Amino acid sequence: MKTFLRPVFVAVSAAAFSICAFAQSTPEYLPPSEAGPHGSAPGMRVKQLSDSNGQKDYAVIFRPGDEPFAGLTEFAEKYHVQSAHFTAIGGFHDAKLAWFDLDKKMFRVIPIDQQVEVVSLVGDIALLDGKPQVHMHCVVGLPDGTTRGGHILDAHVTPLLEVFVTSDPVPLVKKRDPAHGLTLIEPELKP
Repeated sequence: MKTFLRPVFVAVSAAAFSICAFAQSTPEYLPPSEAGPHGSAPGMRVKQLSDSNGQKDYAVIFRPGDEPFAGLTEFAEKYHVQSAHFTAIGGFHDAKLAWFDLDKKMFRVIPIDQQVEVVSLVGDIALLDGKPQVHMHCVVGLPDGTTRGGHILDAHVTPLLEVFVTSDPVPLVKKRDPAHGLTLIEPELKP
């Protein structure tokens, strides 16, 4: 019986390995229109740190399970942010990062399915069709010290994420760029 089971086990293992290898070699792509915020951030807390000549600084703190893309979008709407930049550090328990493929005009998804350190997170907020649009990139550190990075499509915070936002008094406006399929800041445009 043992001699019969060994070849079956080897065949099943080889098939499972082949399926996993195929899944890893076939990347997932997402169109820019689907790269917006998902989820919510019920644990998000905001504290205004300063206000000088219309420039305001905020600490936006996220708690476990919060989705920062959705939370920063909610923050920008509530505080009437028309132009801002931000940095952050903290941790995620999962994330979907992405690399923009110019040929396909789509985001190639980089899945992160484990606890990671947010080594660096930077982004901006500008207006698109009169509403604030958040754009974020980050680098995360894995347990072995390697990193992954890209555009943030989705992420869930654990244990926390500390975001420091500087809101500027002069609005910035984004415009859809049909050549690339993205929305890009156009400094000359007025809201």
